[in-house]
Amino acid sequence: MARPYRPGPKQFVFSAGDGNDQHVSVADPQGANTAFTAFLQGRESDTYTIRDEPAGQSLVLRPSLGVISRTRDGDQPSSEHLKVNRGNRYLPSAWLFFENGYAGLDHFGQWFSDLSLLDASPETRGAARAATFTTEATAIEEVGRIWADSGIVDPSDQYYVFFDSHDVDDDRAERAELLQLIEFLGLERADAPAEAAGGEVWVRTDPRLDAESARWA
Repeated sequence: MARPYRPGPKQFVFSAGDGNDQHVSVADPQGANTAFTAFLQGRESDTYTIRDEPAGQSLVLRPSLGVISRTRDGDQPSSEHLKVNRGNRYLPSAWLFFENGYAGLDHFGQWFSDLSLLDASPETRGAARAATFTTEATAIEEVGRIWADSGIVDPSDQYYVFFDSHDVDDDRAERAELLQLIEFLGLERADAPAEAAGGEVWVRTDPRLDAESARWA
């Protein structure tokens, strides 16, 4: 059962650029998600917006561009954008927004404040993202996020496997980011077994990775 909003209920505004905005008042994230899913039915739009007016926060889904954006007003305004390669990412992003607003999407993927970076090559995006992590603590946390999204621990318990069973053409931006962070952190990369998928990245266990992976498990 979804955690109720406290205080509640909570108000959201859904819009799709057709002038038929929908205002909803819901008791919990599940109610918000159900209302938004119903709002999407029968609509074809380039842009879908979820606005939390009292909090001054918005989530914008742009399926025609393959982009998700989030904005936050207030004393520390922020606008960030995420390149989306899979259509099944949009509704999970909405759920996270309904649960915890702008901050709920912190670990959803590679966010960029510069929208133009989304048009760069995946390798350029990955390098730019990696460069934003300038301390060991934040870099390890980001490595943990990447591992939690698609990684495993090898049965031997000697290696962390990133992008398990993924092809080399998958996850290019995140792989480029990961490789730069591995170098920054001084982690030891290992050769993948001959039978491993071409996109896998194998890293020897490290106490820092052990501690971080425990947080994501």
